[in-house]
Amino acid sequence: MTKRQGNILERVSRIVGKNNKLGKLIAGYGKLREANYISSHFSTYLEPMLATDDELRKQVYQIRHKVYCEELGFEPVNELGIEKDEFDDFSQHCLIHHLNSDKFAGTVRIVRPQQETEQLPIQKYCLSSISHKELNPFLFDRKDICEVSRLAVPLHFRRRQMDKFAGAATGVINQQTYSETELRCFPFIAVGLYFAAAAMALESGIKHAYVMMEPRLARSMSFVGIRFEQIGPVVEYHGKRAPYYINQELLSKNLTPGFAKMLSDIRTKVNTLSQ
Repeated sequence: MTKRQGNILERVSRIVGKNNKLGKLIAGYGKLREANYISSHFSTYLEPMLATDDELRKQVYQIRHKVYCEELGFEPVNELGIEKDEFDDFSQHCLIHHLNSDKFAGTVRIVRPQQETEQLPIQKYCLSSISHKELNPFLFDRKDICEVSRLAVPLHFRRRQMDKFAGAATGVINQQTYSETELRCFPFIAVGLYFAAAAMALESGIKHAYVMMEPRLARSMSFVGIRFEQIGPVVEYHGKRAPYYINQELLSKNLTPGFAKMLSDIRTKVNTLSQ
């Protein structure tokens, strides 16, 4: 459908209203068109890749070193140029591949403890910040929990003017430039990384996911319908952060049709890669 055709449909919708059969039909068609456009826009330029071998995992650690060590100073710079910690040994990693440049545009991981000695980062370092007694990760079986962490978007892929703001490196959406109708301004890389993490968790049958993040990041994720539940107060942990929780129900019930389809398509791709 062309932009002109879309404008015609919008004018007809305003004339006939939304509370009759024709108006509802036009509205439904518009949502379907939006859903297909959002997902196809992502898949035209970007694709998720699971880091299942040493070379791809090295790419993950190098991106994290550039963002977390060299740029943000969260961890010390090292001669190897990689950022790796104890949790990586029981984590699943995903990269976002930029098709046009054949470069990696970001990375994220889900930490999945399996053994008695393994914990989530939030359990080891920030457990006292969790005040929601019913959602403490120690209440659930290890196979049912994960933590989303180490999301990183390299500087090269944040060169647009709307991406030059504090927090862009770790996935914050700029509230000043976000617009559902201006998709060219939308941070598809950051959202794609969150959806890739969700896809890895869903495909692994994980029921409960945790993340330590800035409250503004949680707010910005709500723009696309990803509604995290805050389960404790803000504490000092690489800046002001709070513990958050999400599960499949919280994730799926608030997504708009466009982003629900984008998640579905990413999940299908992740499922194919993991086989």
